[in-house]
Amino acid sequence: MTPTLSIRDLTVDIPTRRGTLRVVDGVSWDIAAGEILGVVGESGAGKSMTGAAVMGLLDRPAHVSGGTVALKGEALDPNDEDAMRGVRGRGIGMVFQDPLTSLDPLMTIGDQLTETIRRHLPVGQGEARERAVRALEEVGIPAAADRLDAWPHEFSGGMRQRVVIALALCAEPDLVIADEPTTALDVSVQAQITALLKRLCRERGTAVMLITHDMGVIAETADRVAVLYAGRLAEIGPVRDVLTDPKHPYTQGLMGATPAASAGKGRLWQIPGAMPRAGSLPDGCAFHPRCGKAQDVCRRDPRPEVGRAHPRAACWFPVGEGAEATA
Repeated sequence: MTPTLSIRDLTVDIPTRRGTLRVVDGVSWDIAAGEILGVVGESGAGKSMTGAAVMGLLDRPAHVSGGTVALKGEALDPNDEDAMRGVRGRGIGMVFQDPLTSLDPLMTIGDQLTETIRRHLPVGQGEARERAVRALEEVGIPAAADRLDAWPHEFSGGMRQRVVIALALCAEPDLVIADEPTTALDVSVQAQITALLKRLCRERGTAVMLITHDMGVIAETADRVAVLYAGRLAEIGPVRDVLTDPKHPYTQGLMGATPAASAGKGRLWQIPGAMPRAGSLPDGCAFHPRCGKAQDVCRRDPRPEVGRAHPRAACWFPVGEGAEATA
């Protein structure tokens, strides 16, 4: 079956006066209909940049310099603004991190929903308004018909995020990219929003690319998880496998730094050092300066890749598998 989203060797460059910065480097994965792929990593790992590249929302001079993006088997050109304008909304919906800044403060919620619906679906004003009311009801907005004419500032943060999810889904897209959708919310509201997103996308068969730094959100929501480091794919696989038996040392470090719900775990692990900046990547594996298992092959090989070094992890010495896994 053709995946909803397929990206192959996606590369994003930013030209500068001092040279070209590569911020996403050869990332590849598929997302099936109804599947939620979680994308995790430290700040600067390339998570949001990958999502923006798929949406065609990169700020110039950043651009997709290599690789392919396909939606339901149809190739997209993220650098073609005119073509991507027709894809955004109907083909790909977006849930941004800050709902207040992603909503137009000079338009009512109803106007923003009906405008989006009429832009992408062949319906009149009356039907668009009815669809807008149903969209708000689906995301749990009470008295949806009355709140349709309210302004964004009249909603709480959690309710605004529900409106943003309704906007992302109201044109019935095939894919939703959710970029840190729970970061600005308290814990109880986070749980409500992730459960809502998961339920709606399962019911509609919508594929989801969920960008987050929160391993708890990944564990509760995603089917598979992709771990990015310095713009490269470090590990990808089913959530249960990756979280309980991480193979890349970086993934192991992320899990070790995550607080456990049960008491008695002891001190949290801290990954030594910091993620290298784009343009200052070390030779070999980008993680080797911070890795306790690094050996000569890690320092000299320019690119251990998932499938080449290990079926799930871009590492010559996967956690728990010893030195026999070397090239």
